[in-house]
Amino acid sequence: MSAKYDLIVIGSGPGGYVAAIRASQLGMKVGVVEKAELGGICLNWGCIPTKALLKSAQVFEYVKHAKEYGINVGESQADFSAVVKRSRDVASGMSKGIQFLFRKNKIDHISGFGKILPGKKVEVTDASGKKEVYNADHIILATGGRSRELPNVKIDNEKIIGYRTAMVLEKKPESMVIMGSGAIGVEFAYFYNSMGTKVTIVEFMPNIVPVEDEDVSKQLEKEFKKAGIAVMTNSAVESVDTSGAKCKVKVKTASGVETIEADIVLSAVGIATNIEGIGLEEVGVATDKGKVLVDDYYRTNIPGIYAIGDIVKGQALAHVASAEGIICVEKIAGQNPHPLNYNNIPGCTYCTPEIASVGLTEKQAKEKGYEIKVGKFPFTASGKAKAAGASEGFIKVIFDAKYGEWLGAHFIGANVTEMIAEVVVARNLETTGHEIIKSVHPHPTMSEAIMEAAAAAYNEVIHL
Repeated sequence: MSAKYDLIVIGSGPGGYVAAIRASQLGMKVGVVEKAELGGICLNWGCIPTKALLKSAQVFEYVKHAKEYGINVGESQADFSAVVKRSRDVASGMSKGIQFLFRKNKIDHISGFGKILPGKKVEVTDASGKKEVYNADHIILATGGRSRELPNVKIDNEKIIGYRTAMVLEKKPESMVIMGSGAIGVEFAYFYNSMGTKVTIVEFMPNIVPVEDEDVSKQLEKEFKKAGIAVMTNSAVESVDTSGAKCKVKVKTASGVETIEADIVLSAVGIATNIEGIGLEEVGVATDKGKVLVDDYYRTNIPGIYAIGDIVKGQALAHVASAEGIICVEKIAGQNPHPLNYNNIPGCTYCTPEIASVGLTEKQAKEKGYEIKVGKFPFTASGKAKAAGASEGFIKVIFDAKYGEWLGAHFIGANVTEMIAEVVVARNLETTGHEIIKSVHPHPTMSEAIMEAAAAAYNEVIHL
């Protein structure tokens, strides 16, 4: 007879492993089912290894521009395979860190593919095909997502690739077309362009990074074009002919159809949920449009079955999945956690310049009927940014004119992903614009631009 658990989590990504650790802290006996590496996509094929690739690209850019800092170095070259190897080593180290945390918290790793059965059971099929059934009082589904495929452009992982293959290409392509300009698309665009690949972005929407404030989108497009990245907005890939040496990419634009030749086509058109074959239909778990339906505490319609992360409502982000996992297990343990405020989730994009945002865009605030105060502070006026040779971009903040509520913040520039948490915390504490202006920010830092932007919204800015 297999072990009986208080909680079994299916999936060990940033939702699953965090939920498991928190449950163990709360006294539960926990098992985690994972068919691949611990840490899921985020640690192994997403957030972490991509940041390692981007850091290598950034270092290469620094070396190429060293003379601007008064440093003379010889001709620099990027060793593409060594860059990829470093990224994989970083990911491997992080995955081993999760193994350590599981041992520390006495969490069982059950290796294999998990499927729920009626009666709070989990069937696990291991690599050899052997099946074993486990019982649990509670089961959390945290099976995550994968690259979404367009029906007319099928991924073959040779010439048409998804993000996983993009991280481990054996050699640098001479040219690449990237379909989609969300975070994944623009991060890979920056990385490959820095390595010397000729990159073209094709975006269906009028602006790249379309979920961001329009001012941010326009600034990034300007910086990308300056860096030599071709940007095609209001455009869509109709078909890709892979029969020849190069891909022939047929792109429908506002002015007609163009054909672009490229070595590789990267599909970065979003995420599809991993909900097939995990037993939802057999157990009767309700879904809608590829998402599992849950309440504010991630309970499905079937008692004892929960779902978190990319497979439920809300933003498909690692930090969202982690927060959901903690709320879910604290509720299971009889605590009284607050439901997650999905309107105060920061989004970060790690190309250069970086993008970070939270809350409403200027357009959204106006559409919701707010009378607003908008403040903007360019990094060209920041002493720290100038000294660092990173004066591209700006801080933009939006306040409700009536009550001073901080409605949104939109950053583009160097290291801005490290600065957005100030806004998240401030909004959580219902901080007003004037409270930010009166909070002394250190000088010289990039972060003082937040205070300056708030002051600009209230016509009190000093350094503009």
